[in-house]
Amino acid sequence: MSKRKVLELFYDVVSPYSWLGFEILCRYKNIWNIDVQLRPGYLGAIMHTTGNSPPAMVPKRGAYMAKDMKRLSEFYQVPLQQPSDFFHVVIKKGSLSAMRFVTAVQMSHPEFVEKVSRELWVRIWSEDKDITEPESILQAAQKAGIPEDLAKKLLSTISSPEVKNKLKETTEKALEYGVFGMPSIVAHINEKPELFFGSDRFELLAHQLGEKWLGPVPQISKL
Repeated sequence: MSKRKVLELFYDVVSPYSWLGFEILCRYKNIWNIDVQLRPGYLGAIMHTTGNSPPAMVPKRGAYMAKDMKRLSEFYQVPLQQPSDFFHVVIKKGSLSAMRFVTAVQMSHPEFVEKVSRELWVRIWSEDKDITEPESILQAAQKAGIPEDLAKKLLSTISSPEVKNKLKETTEKALEYGVFGMPSIVAHINEKPELFFGSDRFELLAHQLGEKWLGPVPQISKL
């Protein structure tokens, strides 16, 4: 067996495309010879630093994105649905508290990171619910299987220097790799990091890894 290749996934739950990339890597982590490392970062800082802007802020692109989300949901089998007040939820409220919480979870209980990230995506991008208020975050934590006392303890740390610095460190690492948006996958191939942006580069990624692309739902393709 050849050495497992490391894939770092930089993501933010405010990004619906990050959810698609996240789910695909979770589906392939036991099919491809890869080690998936989740890297919760802060997309707002990435966009600001690189001068990028949300695609939905371009009117024509925003209208296209709303229609495309239905097709993406069906194709990827991820229950995507645009929030009713996109601008307020995504642009105004953002995801800083949520990503600090995910970071706090990763720092002390990484076994819950995958599940709590997914539950936060479900809230904002499927159920049209808040992800910024403490009670909202605790509800996501509960659905992710985090014990109530532990979830409250983790939530109490999100304003600590340790958690803030860890999120900043991950975000700065993404910038060092050349990340300008999310999701971004950094594949370490032959000891060299290669950046793949977006949720629609998996065929190319598979080719670079020497793996087979079986579509967005490989479990069905293999039947």
